[in-house]
Amino acid sequence: MTMPPNLHEDEPFTDPLLAPEQPSAFQRAIRYRLAEWKPDEAVLVLDLLPLHLNRGGVVHGGVLATLIDTVGGFAGTFCTVPGNKRGTVTLSLTTSFMGQASSGTLRAVGRRRGGGRKIFMASCEVFDAEGNLIAMGEGTYRYRSGSEDPEGVPIE
Repeated sequence: MTMPPNLHEDEPFTDPLLAPEQPSAFQRAIRYRLAEWKPDEAVLVLDLLPLHLNRGGVVHGGVLATLIDTVGGFAGTFCTVPGNKRGTVTLSLTTSFMGQASSGTLRAVGRRRGGGRKIFMASCEVFDAEGNLIAMGEGTYRYRSGSEDPEGVPIE
């Protein structure tokens, strides 16, 4: 598989849209990035690397499920106050796999579809580099304490 230009598995990883919050260890390992974020919508991108592929040479279903879960959570946690953050935990997640990819950049789009003060739902789609839908899912999420408010809580 061809590596995207200037991208190597062992390079340092940052996510400018999440600054000043540091990426989690899991995000650094998987290497997805937040590309767009606004109220009720988020977009993640992932440049496929050999570590994302299964034994058949295509993106592992667990990577796709991770993108679906993560982008759904971000879709409901945009924070209106710079320097604050909002958090969520996943209550349920469904995934459907419709295609395959082995190279290029994946794009995951999540949209908050409804909910209340403590719980929300999101629908999510993952597209390959050519714009083909390769996976989709829905998630139900619960806001972490203090994250119900769009102003969020200070980053610790």
